[in-house]
Amino acid sequence: TPVARLMPVIVGGAMVSRATLHNEDEIEKKGIRIGDTVLVQRAGDVIPEVVKVIESKRTGTETFFAMPKRCPVCDSLVTRAKDESATRCINSTCPAQVKERIKHFASKGAFDIDGLGDKLVEQLVDRGLLSSYADIFQLEEEQLIHLQRMGKKSARNLLLAIGRSKKVTLSRFIYALGIRHVGEHVAGILADKYRIFESLSNASTDDLKLIEGIGPVLAESLPKFFRQNENRVTISRILNFGVRVVHQDFEKRDVLDGKIFVLTGTLVSMTRSEAQSLIKVAGGKVARSVTRNTDYLVVGKSPGSKLDRARERHVEIIDEAVLKRLISKS
Repeated sequence: TPVARLMPVIVGGAMVSRATLHNEDEIEKKGIRIGDTVLVQRAGDVIPEVVKVIESKRTGTETFFAMPKRCPVCDSLVTRAKDESATRCINSTCPAQVKERIKHFASKGAFDIDGLGDKLVEQLVDRGLLSSYADIFQLEEEQLIHLQRMGKKSARNLLLAIGRSKKVTLSRFIYALGIRHVGEHVAGILADKYRIFESLSNASTDDLKLIEGIGPVLAESLPKFFRQNENRVTISRILNFGVRVVHQDFEKRDVLDGKIFVLTGTLVSMTRSEAQSLIKVAGGKVARSVTRNTDYLVVGKSPGSKLDRARERHVEIIDEAVLKRLISKS
């Protein structure tokens, strides 16, 4: 993904020095050149993005941007599919791709491995301790204690977190695999439909096309993923390391009946991902930012600017305990 490097500027109360440019098509559409003066905003009050070029500020020294022909990390050729806007490295063993797959696998919406952050993943891959997310489950204390900022206590805590993650819901497991076009929402649809991972992994394109919410692109890419021997071997390794995939067999309840929730701050009795799942199961919706359509703002410890916006818009503000009571009414 192209990123604009900016002279540091305050945007929405935060110092911004980088902003997303989304893709090559977006750069061309907005006419952005290297050296331009641009208008920047924080999309959803979170992600900085370039809105437009201020052409009156141009000096004539600006230059056009071109996507690289080779991956800047592994030097493999990059490619862009005809029906896509993204340019991709096609080397599956590219260290940058390996790192991002592992980060995704350990993320909150996936295996939620506490302590396995971005910097630690970088070290583990660079030192050859991880080349696949399956390798996470064979890490040992002796390997970890020699890493930067990783003493015995931290190493043991990480191994405990890895052990706890071995029991995972089907939807989280599907999402963790990093299948193209499969986000958390789609993973939930697939989990509800197939219930058992083996059934999903053997599903045909025709079967998938019959599922509401699954488009033709995903229906094609999902079987391709499971047909690739590399992916089958990796999944087999994960399961052989003791990972147990379970399905949260909730009966669909509509106690929250389409109510829109936004969360801010740190929750105590559950992770943010768990809270979002409970809200969705009970019929509610989760949004990233507070708008006039927001019904509830759930506030945890150290809330951010969303609290002020909720007050300005007279949104009902509740804590974690009230959220749990609302859900338990079902």
